[in-house]
Amino acid sequence: MQFKLGLIVNPVAGLGGSVALKGSDGIDTAAKAIKLGAQPKANLRTKAALEVLLPYKEQLTIFTVNDAMGENTAKELGFSTQVIYRSEHSTTSDDTELAAKALQQLGVDLILFAGGDGTARNICHAVDDSVPVLGIPAGCKIHSGVYAITPKAAGRVVEMLVKGELVTLADADVMDIDEDAFRQGTVKAKRYGEMQVPSEVRYVQAVKNGGKETDELVLADIAAYVVSEMEEDTQYIMGSGSTVEAIMEEMGLSNTLLGVDLVQDQSLVQQDLTAQQLIDLTKGVPTKLVITLIGGQGHIFGRGNQQLSPALIRAIGKDNIIVVATKTKLQALNGRPLIADTGDSELDDELSGYMRVTTGFNDHVMYAVGHQDTLQVQEN
Repeated sequence: MQFKLGLIVNPVAGLGGSVALKGSDGIDTAAKAIKLGAQPKANLRTKAALEVLLPYKEQLTIFTVNDAMGENTAKELGFSTQVIYRSEHSTTSDDTELAAKALQQLGVDLILFAGGDGTARNICHAVDDSVPVLGIPAGCKIHSGVYAITPKAAGRVVEMLVKGELVTLADADVMDIDEDAFRQGTVKAKRYGEMQVPSEVRYVQAVKNGGKETDELVLADIAAYVVSEMEEDTQYIMGSGSTVEAIMEEMGLSNTLLGVDLVQDQSLVQQDLTAQQLIDLTKGVPTKLVITLIGGQGHIFGRGNQQLSPALIRAIGKDNIIVVATKTKLQALNGRPLIADTGDSELDDELSGYMRVTTGFNDHVMYAVGHQDTLQVQEN
């Protein structure tokens, strides 16, 4: 029996991330991102997911949208491909919704889509929970619970379905935030509905925890320790998130909560940097990177910090990455690993293993990174 796989790619998803635009929503944002040097990644991430399915070419047919909205990547990999909707002009949210409705009417077994929370909203608006869906993470912000943890993980879930394995369907929330407020440093998340997703917990992410860290005493301890360990004549890239914000406050520095800043000798070098600016400013200079994880999901790369490009991470080196988090945040993962989803599978492999996480003043745990199987935490 042929598996009927629907495929929708939002080709401009995530464009704003690497150039610090914090999203791709809005008519002019994608064009502005490209002008600033952003490179489309959604189809590359779609390709990574579909490559998992190459051994099953004879068992599935891909129904999709013309050109960059799915057809090109599916045909490039040699899948049996049928275009069921054609976009007449540049890709819009209307195209995503009309394509989703066409796939629903065709009766596909699953709609696989690449994008961010805006794309998930569009598909939810079109089909609600009438057909199973699964997202390939390609956007700047992924708050919704309808996405796989990585592109390859999305491919693994579809593989299970194609092979006829028992996979439970569950309702998952579709969330999105106000990008205009987001660019001003305010997170306003809202639930827009729910869709059915294959509930394979190793591969499908949880809804992002939206609140700021409340354990202020622990955050103060983490911040004091990190600042006390900072070296002279070394630059520190400060990632996004409230845990890193506490470290900036300890130094008395203003912080770009949803961006990436650069400091040296406890002074600001520059704020809200793009991927290229980070590479330019750190070239030839001793540099370390301070990052935290996304609560509820465990991602340390690939969610809200696309400014941290594979080239930059390689130049810094794994040994110069400082991961900070409270034990409460780690315990909330229930043993699931931290995830590095940099967009470079070789780099993700290099980052996998155990990394030291600073959880208090001179208090650390070793925590697994990059594996899709459930692993246990080992404390020092």
